[in-house]
Amino acid sequence: MFLWAGSKAAQGSGSERRTIYQKIREYDILEKRRTVTALKAGEDRAILLGLSMILCSAMMYFVLGITMVRSYSDSVWTEESNCTVLNSSVVTEINCSYSCGSECRRSSRYPCLQVYVSLDSTGKVQRLSYNEEAHEANPECFYIPKCRKEQTLMHTIVKNISERLKMHQQILCYYDPSEQQDGVLLTRLYGRGAIISSLLWPTCTLVGGTLIIAMVKLTQYLSFLCEQISRIKR
Repeated sequence: MFLWAGSKAAQGSGSERRTIYQKIREYDILEKRRTVTALKAGEDRAILLGLSMILCSAMMYFVLGITMVRSYSDSVWTEESNCTVLNSSVVTEINCSYSCGSECRRSSRYPCLQVYVSLDSTGKVQRLSYNEEAHEANPECFYIPKCRKEQTLMHTIVKNISERLKMHQQILCYYDPSEQQDGVLLTRLYGRGAIISSLLWPTCTLVGGTLIIAMVKLTQYLSFLCEQISRIKR
């Protein structure tokens, strides 16, 4: 009777131990599932962030490509040279129009400043324009101010530009080596430095998004390897 009671007590304690062990194991499995779920959600967000950065950089490349890069590549004024200012004077006034409200346009006049320079590299005398936009709008005038109602203000702006050019006899200008376009430019609308600095940000965004995705995939691969090794040891 005593032996039977003792064996029954031993069986009861053993079953209690197994029950406790099963509960602990179930708790560990549940915690591991929660951890894996949380990690998977974080990895999905990281991959989504990386893909968004890559998509954003692609859109920025597209916008810059059809605006700044195209304008830079289409420009024929590619060679730099020192220029000597020969003459800077207002020759005439050009009609222009400005907005005075919705569906309202009024006329005004701005002074046309002509500047002639001598190219040190070729010795030719050519007309100077401020940039590509000014040359396309009116190649006869160096600078085209924004059309305003106050003509005195536009005259003052052009006069200040003329005086500065007279003070600096030697300036850096850009010319067309193929001589397809007459005239030279004081500055390019989009220079090489502006193009490089503009392409820097989408490049950094592209590299950052690629690194985020690569790090997530590397983490997943290392986690898979660790799980395989732990199964082999068991």
